[in-house]
Amino acid sequence: VCSSDLCTPYQVGNVPSFGEHCAWMESSAVVYANSVLGARTNTEGRESTSAAMLTGRIPRWGLHLDENRRGQAGIKIECQPLTHEDWGLLGYWMGDWVQNTVAVMDGAVSKPDLASLKHFGAAASSSGGVELFHLVGVTPEAPTWTQAFGGLPPGQVRVYDSCARANTLEKLNGQTQFNQVDYVMLGCPHYSLLQMQMANERLNGRRIHPQCALWIFTAHDIKVQADAQGLTESLEHAGVKIFTNSCSAMSRAVPPGTRVVALDSVKQAHYLPAILGIQAWFGTTEQCIEAACTGVWRHA
Repeated sequence: VCSSDLCTPYQVGNVPSFGEHCAWMESSAVVYANSVLGARTNTEGRESTSAAMLTGRIPRWGLHLDENRRGQAGIKIECQPLTHEDWGLLGYWMGDWVQNTVAVMDGAVSKPDLASLKHFGAAASSSGGVELFHLVGVTPEAPTWTQAFGGLPPGQVRVYDSCARANTLEKLNGQTQFNQVDYVMLGCPHYSLLQMQMANERLNGRRIHPQCALWIFTAHDIKVQADAQGLTESLEHAGVKIFTNSCSAMSRAVPPGTRVVALDSVKQAHYLPAILGIQAWFGTTEQCIEAACTGVWRHA
């Protein structure tokens, strides 16, 4: 039994095995554990996770039971997600529709990397209460569409197409009025070492604009690895600030005077405007880094 103050424990060695019963509470970690790893957990609270740490036990209900892990709603994907941005938009659209039911997805999908699945689950648990999804041929409990539904017919099936994608992006960005960007936040869910390396490569020797700030959030153990590789020094030389085991939404912290933030995280784009009363642009990591270096949001 262990406890950690981060939203991606699976990136620093806490990787439960298929079928293992857990007591996790962070929403994006829960949906990742259930869906991508095939472990079993409900979204717990402080009291129940504390009890589980003391006893090594958790009540046998919810997603710990086979019958509650079967698919209930179906999604046919026609607009193929290729980037982390695409997966975030698909997740936000899905969560808004299915809420806390279990969705099964199939269609135009090439096998996503783990970061894409991380962003997808975080978005789905923000617009809805998604704790488990199945992606046919990718996630471990969905070798086929039929098996993911436990042999039962889906209650309802919807199509995710280019129109649904465009409407979701408009829903996230439609209320932002200013192109000047004061703050760029990367790392929700917490950035992996590979994502930090990619951010450094995309900066390509450039510096952060003097009227803007770029903060990256990651796990403490990931930062230790970044320190050892000289990655932290390179990012900080460009003007980046690196924080561990929190994020702007959890800590209620942004640079002073922030009116507009740019994000590659649908989850933060969903929560930060409501929590802090600021405006948010959601887009690709490349768009965010460009905004950090120029102080201006440029539409794709």
